[in-house]
Amino acid sequence: MLNKKQIRYCLDQMAEMFPQAKCELNHSNPFELVIAVLLSAQCTDVLVNKVTKELFKKYKTPEDFLTVSLEELQQDIRSIGLYRNKAKNIQKLSKSLLEQHDGQVPRSRDELMQLAGVGRKTANVVASVAFREPAIAVDTHVERVSKRLAMCRWKDSVLEVERTLMRKVPKDEWADTHHRMIFFGRYHCKARNPNCPECPLLSLCREGKKQMKKRGLADMIPNKEEGT
Repeated sequence: MLNKKQIRYCLDQMAEMFPQAKCELNHSNPFELVIAVLLSAQCTDVLVNKVTKELFKKYKTPEDFLTVSLEELQQDIRSIGLYRNKAKNIQKLSKSLLEQHDGQVPRSRDELMQLAGVGRKTANVVASVAFREPAIAVDTHVERVSKRLAMCRWKDSVLEVERTLMRKVPKDEWADTHHRMIFFGRYHCKARNPNCPECPLLSLCREGKKQMKKRGLADMIPNKEEGT
C-alpha cells in the first residue's frame, strides 16, 4: 500500500497530466445530469452525449418524460445498452421528483439514492458536479487506478475503495481527484494496453512493473520509487 507521501505524489502527477479534468457528460442542469449519469451505466460517455443531444431537446422537465408512453421513450434511447430498464427508471425517477421533491433534484446523497436507477456512484456524481458537494464517485476507472497503484487493496469492494480514498485524499480535493482519476484511467492507464512506458507513476505501480516485464521492457523500470 502506498504511504501518504506517495499518494500525494500520485495526486500531483494526475493533476499535472489532466488539469482540466471534468465531467464529460453534457448537461445544462442537475436534472439533465441525473438522466445522463443514469444512462451512462455500462455505456460510454460519448454514446450518451450523442443520445442526449436530441433527448434533451425533446424532454426538458420531469413532466415531459411522463407525457409519452414507455415504448416511445425506449425508442428514443434504444441505442444505449439496457435501454428498456433505463427508460422505466427515468419515468419512475421523474414521477418521484414531481411527487416528493417539487420537481427539483434533491441535493443530499441519501435522497438521491432513493430515486429509481440512482445508485451510490450516480448520487456522488450528481452531488459533486451539480451541487459542488465533496464526494468521490468510484466507477470502473477510479477502482482500477486505485488498485493498480495500491492506494487500495485488490479485494476491496467499490464501497471500501470509496471510503479508503476519502480517508487518504484531502476532502477539498475529492471532486477534482475523482475526475482526474477517471481521465487517468480512461486515457492513460487503460484497462487494456495501459501506457506504462510513459507513465510518471511507473516507479510506484506494481501492475505497471508487471506489464513492463511482460513486454520485455524491464530495463525501463525506474530503480527509485518516486514520492518516498
